[in-house]
Amino acid sequence: MTPAPIHLAGERLMLDPEGALFWPAQRLLAVADLHLEKGSAAAARGALLPPWDTRATLDRLAALLRRWQPETLVALGDSFHDAGGSARLAPADRARLRAMAAAHRVVWVLGNHDPTPPEGIDGAAVDELRLGRLRFCHQARPGPAAGELCGHHHPKARVEVRGASVSRPCFVCDGRRLMLPALGAYTGGLDVRDAAIAALFPRGGRVFLLGRERLFSFPYAARRAA
Repeated sequence: MTPAPIHLAGERLMLDPEGALFWPAQRLLAVADLHLEKGSAAAARGALLPPWDTRATLDRLAALLRRWQPETLVALGDSFHDAGGSARLAPADRARLRAMAAAHRVVWVLGNHDPTPPEGIDGAAVDELRLGRLRFCHQARPGPAAGELCGHHHPKARVEVRGASVSRPCFVCDGRRLMLPALGAYTGGLDVRDAAIAALFPRGGRVFLLGRERLFSFPYAARRAA
């Protein structure tokens, strides 16, 4: 894996091709929109999906923790697909989360899907986290930002590769605000050209498309205008 270094509000951060962010100075790993137990939520409504999304998402998260060895893990909201998601965890998945919380300081930023702290899950639950110049939140605040890291929109971008169109999750950054892609196995995405994302980056910026081993970067303004 080849991470991409960026600067946000004067801080050097590393973007991981799996869709996470690492802050070396604080030994902090941030991920967004895990949407754990989305499969069981869909099943309760009669939509039968393979019930392996939580396990797959935790596999991704565990690999990131092994790679970066952070002291702190920050989950930027919508970590569970609904308020009852933590209660539906399989015993093995609950044990994995407890092991992660025992090895790292875990901070659960609350989101619109999980506005209350997860039941029976270790870690601190907060509306937002401020560390130095950076602010970790679930949903971006409209208007100018200074050091804001957010999720919520599940950004993705589409590029042309060898005559085919490829759509992949992505980061979006303008040097003041950074939007992370969703890490969850069952999460969809919103195109970066959508007005909901474009309004948060009025001066443009850069998109970092997730690849298998690296990130692919291109100007955001050009993609919005395409």
